[in-house]
Amino acid sequence: MEIRKGIAVSPGMAIAPAIVLDSEQFRIPRRSIEPSEVAAELARFQQAVERAQAEVRDLRERVSADVGEKLGAIFDVQDALLTDAHVLSEIRELVEREHYAPEYAVSTILRNYAKKFLALPNRYMAERVSDVYDVEKRLLRNLIGAKRESIGTLTEPVIIIAHDLTPSQTASLDRSKILAFATDIGGRTSHTTIVARAMGIPAVVGLKTITADVSGGDSVIVDGNRGLVIMNPDEPTIARFREADLRFRRMELELGDLRDSPAVTLDGHETKLWGNIEFPHDVETCLARGASGVGLYRTEFLYLDREDDPTEEDHFQAYAEAISLLKGRPITIRTCDLGADKFTHLSGDYDERNPFLGCRSIRFSLQHIGLFKTQLRAILRASALGPTRIMFPLITNLKELRQAKMLLADVREDLEEEGLEFDPDIKVGIMIEVPSAAIMARNFARECDFFSIGTNDLTQYTLAVDRSNERVASYYTPGHPAVLRLIRTVCEAALDAGVEIAVCGEMAGEPTYVPVLLGLGVHVLSVSPATLLEIKKMIRSLSMDQAREVCDKVFQFDSDREVDAYLAEITRRLLPELFA
Repeated sequence: MEIRKGIAVSPGMAIAPAIVLDSEQFRIPRRSIEPSEVAAELARFQQAVERAQAEVRDLRERVSADVGEKLGAIFDVQDALLTDAHVLSEIRELVEREHYAPEYAVSTILRNYAKKFLALPNRYMAERVSDVYDVEKRLLRNLIGAKRESIGTLTEPVIIIAHDLTPSQTASLDRSKILAFATDIGGRTSHTTIVARAMGIPAVVGLKTITADVSGGDSVIVDGNRGLVIMNPDEPTIARFREADLRFRRMELELGDLRDSPAVTLDGHETKLWGNIEFPHDVETCLARGASGVGLYRTEFLYLDREDDPTEEDHFQAYAEAISLLKGRPITIRTCDLGADKFTHLSGDYDERNPFLGCRSIRFSLQHIGLFKTQLRAILRASALGPTRIMFPLITNLKELRQAKMLLADVREDLEEEGLEFDPDIKVGIMIEVPSAAIMARNFARECDFFSIGTNDLTQYTLAVDRSNERVASYYTPGHPAVLRLIRTVCEAALDAGVEIAVCGEMAGEPTYVPVLLGLGVHVLSVSPATLLEIKKMIRSLSMDQAREVCDKVFQFDSDREVDAYLAEITRRLLPELFA
C-alpha cells in the first residue's frame, strides 16, 4: 500500500480499479491470460519489440540525416531500453510467471523504471524518464494496435489516472462509470477542476508522478476531501475509507434538509445564493441543492470538441433549455471565455507562449466579431423567455466594455428590424477578474448594471501565480491581503453606485470566506452545485454583525497565513461538522 498527497480539488471519495491514460488516451488493461496462451503472447510481445526497435532506428537515421548525428543520438537511450536483456526478461517473467497480458507487463515494468529514473540525483539521468515513457507508448501501440480502447466504451466503474485532462475531456466523462480521477499536474482553480466540482466527480491533482506509480487495474482510493490517493490499499484501510465515505454522505443528506430554506442570516439578512453551470441540464442539479438562480453560465463549452462554430440556433436552444428549467428564476449568461486552457478549432491560428495573458475571453470575442454577434443574438432572443442577464468576461478597460456594448446595441437593432422579441431592459454586467478592473471599479460602475467578481483569475493576476501550476500552488490563495483589498475596493464602488455585486469564483464556494464576503456587502454568491448546501448552512449560521466583525478583523492581518488560520477557526466554531 502506498499513499500520495496532492491537491484536493473536488470533494467526495471513491474506491475502484484504475485505468491509466497516457497523452494518447491508451487504456492500459490488467488482463490475465491462460497458461496455454503464454507462448503466443510472448511471441506477440517479441514482434512488438522488434517493430518498436525498427521504428526507433528509422527515426534516429532520419533525424541524423536531416539535422545531424548529435541530435539523432538522443534516441540511443530508447534503443538501449528496447535491447536491454534484463528489462525484456523482467517483462517476459511477468507474462510467464504471473500470466499477465504483455500490455500490462510492459506498463508495470517500464513505469517502475520511470520511477527509478525520477529518483536519481543525477539530473541528466532523471530527465531520461521521457524516453522510458516513449518506449512504453511504442510498445503499447504495437501491442494494442486496433484494439485500443476508449474511456467512452467503459463497461465497469473505474478511476482515471492521467497526466492531465482538458476541461472538455472532463466535461465528457460518463459519471456513471468514472468515479473519480487523479492527475500528475493541475491546480485548485484550473478549469478542469472547476468542471469536476460542477459534475460532482471527486478529484485530486498535482500528484507529480501518479501515472508512474499506478498501473492499470490496481485498486485505488481517491479522497477528494483531503487530497489523498491510496494505491493498492489493504482491507483495514478500505474499511476505514468506506466508513468515512458513509459519514460524508450522511452529512450531505443532513445538509439536504436545507434545500428549500432561504439563505438568510440569523438576523434576517437574505443573500442571493445562485449556482454556476456548464450545461443546461446542470440547472436541475443547482435547483435540487437549493439555488435560487444561475449566476454564471459558462457558455464556452458550446464551442469545445467540435470542428465548426456553434450556430445561433445551437446557442439559442441551449439557453432556452436552461431558462425553461429555471421556471422564472434569473440566469446570468457569460459570453464565451475561450483561450487560456480552453481551445477551439480557431485556436490553432495562435501560438501563444502565455495564453493566460494572451487572446482570451473578451479579447477573443472582439477579434471574432461574427462569432460574438451570433452569441449575442441568441442571448437576446432567449431573454424573451425569462429573466436573463449578459455578462462580459475579463474586461480590463472601458474601451473593451464600450466596444462590447456597442456590438450588443447593433444586434438589438437587427432584432428589432427583424421583428424578433427580446427583453429591452436586459441587464448588462462585467466580471471583475484583473487588478485594472478592480482599481477602476468606480468608472465601470457608471456603465454597468452589476459586477461579478471572478476571484480565480483576480487572485492569479494579482499574485502572479499560474493557477494551473502545481509547483506554485501554495502561493495561490484568495486570502492574501492584496486580493482582499481589491475585493473591498470593488464592493465599496458598487455599493456607492447602487450596483449589484456578486462573487462567482471558487472563493464564494469556500465556507471559510463567506463571513468576509457578507461583511463586505456582497449581494450574490454564485457557486458550484457541489458546495451550495455548505454555503447556505454557513450563511444561516451567523449574523451580519458577526460577519462585519470577522471582516474588520481580517483586514488587520498582513499575511494570508494569518487570514486563513483565523477564518478556519471561525468556520470550525460555526460549522464543526465540516471538520469531522
